[in-house]
Amino acid sequence: MKSSFFTEEDFHVFQVDGLDARMASLKGLIRPKLELLGADLSAFLSTHLQQEMHFHVAKHARRTVNPPEDTWVAWSTNKRGYKALPHFQVGLNDQEVFVWFALIYECEHKSHFARQLLHHSDSAWEKIPTDFYLSEDHTKPGGTPIHNLSEEQITQRLERLQQVKKAEFLCGTLIPRAEAVTLSQTALISRVEDVFHATLPLYHLALQP
Repeated sequence: MKSSFFTEEDFHVFQVDGLDARMASLKGLIRPKLELLGADLSAFLSTHLQQEMHFHVAKHARRTVNPPEDTWVAWSTNKRGYKALPHFQVGLNDQEVFVWFALIYECEHKSHFARQLLHHSDSAWEKIPTDFYLSEDHTKPGGTPIHNLSEEQITQRLERLQQVKKAEFLCGTLIPRAEAVTLSQTALISRVEDVFHATLPLYHLALQP
């Protein structure tokens, strides 16, 4: 039997009390796996986007009191960071593994992306599976299945993204903890690649002049 990539022990990290203790567990158990995903999936993204994609593992360096409730690896075109750019990310909290295409509140492309998707949505949006999720806040777990949102609700989200500085857009999938612990490294990477491939049109739209 192939061993699972993420284990119950990894998810238990987010129940460890105290910043120092949780960070020690996170660094010892989860961070090496995120580094591995970062390296493996950089090649996939670089090939499909025809430009070098760099991975960034969350350091949680600014935390002084509250321990992190999730952690992740993100990919962008910038060697120094990802938050100001459209990017891809994979991470986990105590409930799930999340796989996102994301524009978070620091991203300078949000308004442009929202306008593009509102006015040229068919070609980019039609390829997004309806069982994918949307989220408006990367700091909160979960998301809303696209098939549960009306066109009007999606439009409202995009208009908010265009107008509100703190608004965010994340699109992808959530793998429940019970399922995630059954996936081998190969199976998990395959799932992630499928999500990234499906959201590539959104990434291109965000950067389209």
